Amino acid sequence: MNNKRLFNIFVIVFIDLLGFGLILPLLPFYADQYGATPIVVGLLTAVYAATQLIGAPLLGRLSDRFGRRPILLISIFGTFLGFLIFGVAEPAGEFLAGWLGSSVNGMIIGVLFFSRALDGFTGGNISVAQAYITDVTTQENRARGLGLVGAAFGLGFIIGPAMGGFLSRYGFAVPALVAAGLSAVNLLMVAFWLPESLSKEKQKAAAEQKPLGFSLEELWQALQRPRVGPILSISFFYGLAFALFTTIFALFAQYRLYLNATQTGYVLAYVGLLLALVQGFGVGALSKRFPEKWIIFVSTVVLSLSLLAWAFTPSLILLLVFLIPLAITSGILNTVLRSTLTKSVSEDEVGGTLGLSASLESLTRLIAPILGGFLLGSLGTWAPGVTGALIMVGVILFTWQRIILKPDPPLTPNESKDVQ
Repeated sequence: MNNKRLFNIFVIVFIDLLGFGLILPLLPFYADQYGATPIVVGLLTAVYAATQLIGAPLLGRLSDRFGRRPILLISIFGTFLGFLIFGVAEPAGEFLAGWLGSSVNGMIIGVLFFSRALDGFTGGNISVAQAYITDVTTQENRARGLGLVGAAFGLGFIIGPAMGGFLSRYGFAVPALVAAGLSAVNLLMVAFWLPESLSKEKQKAAAEQKPLGFSLEELWQALQRPRVGPILSISFFYGLAFALFTTIFALFAQYRLYLNATQTGYVLAYVGLLLALVQGFGVGALSKRFPEKWIIFVSTVVLSLSLLAWAFTPSLILLLVFLIPLAITSGILNTVLRSTLTKSVSEDEVGGTLGLSASLESLTRLIAPILGGFLLGSLGTWAPGVTGALIMVGVILFTWQRIILKPDPPLTPNESKDVQ
């Protein structure tokens, strides 16, 4: 394994998520001061995932055709512009309002929407970084390499919100401008220190094989493939169950355990730390000792039980206990599913396929807040956890039938000849 390249990618992903985490918790407060209603704030949060749904597979496919490095540069530059526009939303909105003769607050919120949409559409950094890891690792150490990306993701998400909260005392625009500065540093790192990982031959093969455009038909075709389809299906429903936890947890903590915002932030940082540890140190060791399909199956079982325990948690102490298996199995599944997916396609399809996976993940982040909010408000604080557990029961049965019991299907021309 090329440790220098892995370290570079680790730092790039860490800085990227650090910047993202800086502004994410402050988004509702920033928009609220300009008169945004709760519905508008929800849409402002969702627009990032909605545009990433379209952009992630396109950027992944472009990285297959033109290489990882140039697409990382484009993606990070888009993130830089998105954060910069977010930080100057107030003066930009006032200028546009004066020029167009419209509401100042309305134009400021419009600028915020544009900044999040731009960052979402170009925000394929993670899937392209995962494709880069695939290029520079063997199948034996693939899970470890992808686990390091997951660890960088988790650490950035732990530190970012804390930094954002501290910087927000100087104004809500300050964290966004700092995030833009971090993205500029990231851009320079890729430009000067990150070599290309994809050979010209593989880029040429990708250009001859697939068109650049993304469509629902392409996603449907991927789901029908005997090796790729089951992994994408498991990824989607696991992602939906876990997103029910992440998107509703703050409300759950408030209404069931009466935690305040600071306490909730500490608990989420605890979850992030567990995720980072297991992805950085645990997944690689597990994947060397056990077949990935059995790791996936056992993790789905434990995650289902953990979500059920979370649903009926009576106290903070027990919550911290139940979150240990929940976080650990989520970190394992997130990494091993991607590792298995990269081994289920040819090398010139890795970026596009990881982009499809990221697109499905974005879709879960659109569905989960709406579904979770409805369940919690209509049935009670237990409902999102029970629903997530039931979804995972379906995933358990599907995994047993399609991954454990079913022998590996014959290879198709589009699938890798070295799939385990």
